[in-house]
Parts: sequence; structure tokens; C-alpha cells
Amino acid sequence: MKPFRKHVAIAIDGGGIRGVIVTRALAVLEEHLGQSCGEIFSLAAGTSTGSIISAGIGLKLSGAEMYALYCKLGATVFPRTWRYYLWPLCRYKYPNDPLIAALKGVVGEMTMGEFWTSGPKRDVVITVRDLVENRTRFVKPWKPEYQNWKVWKAVLGSCSVPTYFPVVDGRYVDGGVSSYGNPCYLAAYEAQFCLNWDPQETTLISLGTGRVRNSIEEGEANRWFPWNWIGPVLDTFTTDAADLQVRLVRQFFPDLDFRRFQIDLDKPIGMDDVSKIDELTEYGDRLGQMIINDEVDSYVVRPAGAAL
Repeated sequence: MKPFRKHVAIAIDGGGIRGVIVTRALAVLEEHLGQSCGEIFSLAAGTSTGSIISAGIGLKLSGAEMYALYCKLGATVFPRTWRYYLWPLCRYKYPNDPLIAALKGVVGEMTMGEFWTSGPKRDVVITVRDLVENRTRFVKPWKPEYQNWKVWKAVLGSCSVPTYFPVVDGRYVDGGVSSYGNPCYLAAYEAQFCLNWDPQETTLISLGTGRVRNSIEEGEANRWFPWNWIGPVLDTFTTDAADLQVRLVRQFFPDLDFRRFQIDLDKPIGMDDVSKIDELTEYGDRLGQMIINDEVDSYVVRPAGAAL
């Protein structure tokens, strides 16, 4: 494994319960380095489930601790109630009360500003989509407008996938609804232009939560009805947006030690499929070894022009 540079940042994609993959991978990395995530990373940016993990890193939780929380609380956050069985005939699939309780159980009533003012400064960037103002908010501990935001509410907003969870405060939903399901560009920008880190002294680790390649057979789409297109079209939007963020980092931050890691899933695993935690754990072990072995995503090592 190549040594990290002076400053180390991490960016974590969204993916619901597939956050198990990332937390397990971080636990593997911690064991290899003999340090906790809170000691390794000074900047953490996250979207949706990535915001939970980023906040955990800001709180100096270990990867092992966060992995245990995901395993313990998965079924609580994604309960099989009547909403689950009637969805999408109801407005949302899951109540957010269990998620709120889980978040408060970890962060209490801590504010975003406390990441910046209590002890060594820790930068945590959380993406939230604001439906009322039709923009994506980048919630940061050093920005005055967000310093009094409760950490649990910022994370809740970032995790509130439309139709899966209710809208927060009538306006905030999952940051992955925008172009920032993969927040690696935000992390690179934050490091260089907000924290004034020299890119030549900075390592940025970007972690995906798994993807499925070639999930549609040739000719299969010829048999689809209109409703069959919804999932593949949404998947196209999110996949292309995530790849775009990687391309932007490579293009505009060439001196940065940028390492993007992603793992290919054998078959799709839904963001709320808590029955697959054992499989997700295995993927996490593999992703952790990929980090240790510097096996970056093949997309990153392609020639820059090949993406266009």
C-alpha cells in the first residue's frame, strides 16, 4: 500500500444498507494501519449512507464500531411494516422515526459547528437536496449558516431517499438526488480551496458502495413496458453522475493523490435489503483488501480521453 500523504480525506457514496461494505472495508484498513478512521482522516464528505459514515468519522468512531451499528440497526431502520408491502401506493416506504432514534443514539444533540470548535478541527461535508430552493446544500461545520444545524438532522436529510423516507422539514431529501451521490469532487474542492491543503500533500480516498455491470441482457429491453424503464433510467442517471465526479477530480486536481475504489457486485442488492448483510460483509472484506493493495477502480486508470 502506498503511504498516505500529509493530509488525508475520504469521500463516501450513497447506497443505503450497502454502507456495510464501506464500514467493513474501513475496519480492514484500520487493522492494517493500526489507526482508527478518526486518526486517519481529517476531512470526510458523504452522501446519504455516506453522510452517516462521514459523521461517524468526525465523531472518531472506528470502522468496526460503525460496521456493528449497521448490522445491529439495519432491520430497525428498514422495518417490514404495512408501508413496505403497500409501497409505492403510499407516500413513503419507511417511517423515519427509527432512523432518527438511531442517529440521536450516536450523535445526541450535537451541532455541526461542534465538529469545528470542540477539540481538533474536523471537517465533515454532508450533501442535502433542498426542494424548496431547488439546489443542493453542502452542509459544513465552518459555514455560519450550518453551525447550529443538528448533526442528526443534516444526516437525516441526506439519507431521506424520496419515496423511501418522508421529506425532512417539508424540503430536504437525499443529496444523491442531485449530481453528488459520489461526493469525491466536493472533497477535493473542500481540501484545496476551503482548507487550503496543498494537493501535492493530500490523499483523497473515494469509496463506492458497489455496482452491477452488464445487468441487462442484449434484447431484454425490447420486451419492456413503460414501467420497466424506471429503474434502469434512474440507475443510468446515478451511475453517470458518479462517474462524472471521478472525471472532474482527475481533470481539475491532477496533483492530488486520488484513489477511487469500487467493487463489482455479482447481482443487484437493494439499498434496503437487510437480508444481504452477510454478502455485503464479504464485499466489504474484499474492498478493504483492494484499498490495501492499491487496486483502484478501472475507471480511474483509463486514459482521460477514454471517458469522452
